[in-house]
Amino acid sequence: MIISIGLIHFPSSSYANNDEKYRICGTLFVCAGIPNLGYPFWWGLNRSRDCGHPSFELNCSGDAPQLKIANMSYRVLGVNNPLRTLTVARTDYWKTISPPQIVNTTIDHSLFSYGPNATTNLTLYYDCTVPDSSANQTDVQLDCTANNTDVARYNVSSLLGMCKNNVKVPVAQSAAHVGYSTEAALIEAIDGGFMLKWDAKNSMCDDCRNSGGQCGTSNSRGNDFACHCATGTFTPTCTGKDWWKHKLVLIIPIGVVGIAVISLGVMFSVKRRRSSSNATAGVNRDAKNDHMDAEAMIKSYGSVAPKRYTYSAVKKLTNSFKDKVGRGGYGVVYKGKLPDGRVVAVKVLSESKGNGEEFINEVASISGTSHVNIVTLLGFCYEKTKRALIYEFVPNGSLDKFIYDDGSSITKCHLDKIIMFQIAVGIARGLEYLHRGCRTRILHLDIKPHNILLGEDLCPKISDFGLAKLCKTKESIVSMTGMRGTVGYIAPEVFSRSFGGVSHKSDVYSYGMLVLEMVGGRKNYDGGVSHTSEIYFPQWIYNKLERDEIFYTSEDTREDEEDIVKREVEEDIVKRMIMVSLWCIQTNPVDRPSMGKVIEMLECNFQSLEIPPKPFLNSPAARSPENSSTPS
Repeated sequence: MIISIGLIHFPSSSYANNDEKYRICGTLFVCAGIPNLGYPFWWGLNRSRDCGHPSFELNCSGDAPQLKIANMSYRVLGVNNPLRTLTVARTDYWKTISPPQIVNTTIDHSLFSYGPNATTNLTLYYDCTVPDSSANQTDVQLDCTANNTDVARYNVSSLLGMCKNNVKVPVAQSAAHVGYSTEAALIEAIDGGFMLKWDAKNSMCDDCRNSGGQCGTSNSRGNDFACHCATGTFTPTCTGKDWWKHKLVLIIPIGVVGIAVISLGVMFSVKRRRSSSNATAGVNRDAKNDHMDAEAMIKSYGSVAPKRYTYSAVKKLTNSFKDKVGRGGYGVVYKGKLPDGRVVAVKVLSESKGNGEEFINEVASISGTSHVNIVTLLGFCYEKTKRALIYEFVPNGSLDKFIYDDGSSITKCHLDKIIMFQIAVGIARGLEYLHRGCRTRILHLDIKPHNILLGEDLCPKISDFGLAKLCKTKESIVSMTGMRGTVGYIAPEVFSRSFGGVSHKSDVYSYGMLVLEMVGGRKNYDGGVSHTSEIYFPQWIYNKLERDEIFYTSEDTREDEEDIVKREVEEDIVKRMIMVSLWCIQTNPVDRPSMGKVIEMLECNFQSLEIPPKPFLNSPAARSPENSSTPS
């Protein structure tokens, strides 16, 4: 047995070189702010061509990754690795509708198809001849909602026929409003991008990863797909046709060692069973199974999984857990610093928190995400009872510190109404991103102000995926054992299936409650409101909307003309947020809008929104606090 082990530890130099390529291709990279990138993407400075697909070279030198598809440059806005989708926008149309050249959109259909989100074409017309006012035209009224605006009357089809050029630019269906009245609205729709699904020999890559390899390209084989393994580069897997000639030298010694290990394992197992009680053995088996489940989940993500750290490394980067910045239901958050200087937030999970379900949920849910409104998971630690999650550090803390007027906030800051609106839209975009995948839709199930973090520019980021559920069915209905979430934000169907199944509409409900709190500046259940003993918050805010009361603090007494205009704009914003939120908290999930529709409604004007029915659920005062799970 000693001789066999010695043989195993003397690999050839070519094995060492192959192991290096295997290691490099197994490391994810960051490109212009987009993290967790791996095959098929590559970039010469950070990741060699061997580790990617020839057609997926990124340019990471600007403020966003750029990818060339069919000789057209696109900005990469987001990447979803598990779904193999990316959101892109045309580089030449970024922040403008007047590009240097008028060229139609092209994609390589051998590599890309339009993603699971609905995509529509926005047609732009150029070099149009304005008709003479005396010409014989059939009048058609063009809607114009702004005051003091001249209204043009033309036969639309005739007018478009006078244009020399037109360009079709794909945009997301959720951004496709009926009638764009301003250039800014057009630019916003185009800059939102559209989704593409890639196929870079996906099935071969899956087989390679399942065999323990890393996907890439073989430069010596005419850019063919290659599977980089610890012992060499093979096609198509680490157990492919070339594998045996590399492995023969190891078969005999590994077999001898394997027999010895199995024998020792059997002896140890028999001894262990005799020396422990059935109860203890049961607990040990449960703990072992939990650990195996987590390890299997981590392995299944392969190169897509974030970097794994040892507990000693976590302790080092947090300076022995010196700087505590917060505490949640599943652990304590510390401030730390990575070796490259990046500041991070390290959430150390409590050892007493069960079987690691929250850890598996969080890593599985967030590993494949990449969006400006989703907090970025940079790494994790898993050593049985030692578990930690390493996130980007978000300096301004959670949203709850900015919205409550009860004196409990340590920030003592009030959000400007326009900033508050931008935060609400950002949260909606983050949720829409989580919900839009048909096969692996992510339900957060714990949306609340405490789980919304604010960056330096108050950009919102959804965090804490400990209660999340992954959904692979088109209906997006998930099965759940027990209730999950936070009282006050839990949708009715979560605590009682008589209201319907738990789905992405449950997150919509929580979002509605959150935005109502932002507008009202108070928690959604408060015994001290008005002069009544208790009032259900949505009912209170609905009554204010019906009476056309405004939602401003007493210090908001501006009188000059410029500020009066701003006040009117803010009042429209607040009413819009209230109206949308009241639709979101409808008791029947079917009556709630999707997050894509929510974004569309938020960007409409207040007058165009239909007033929703009054919230069905009344004050929860009749229920005891211990047993109540209704939104309160």
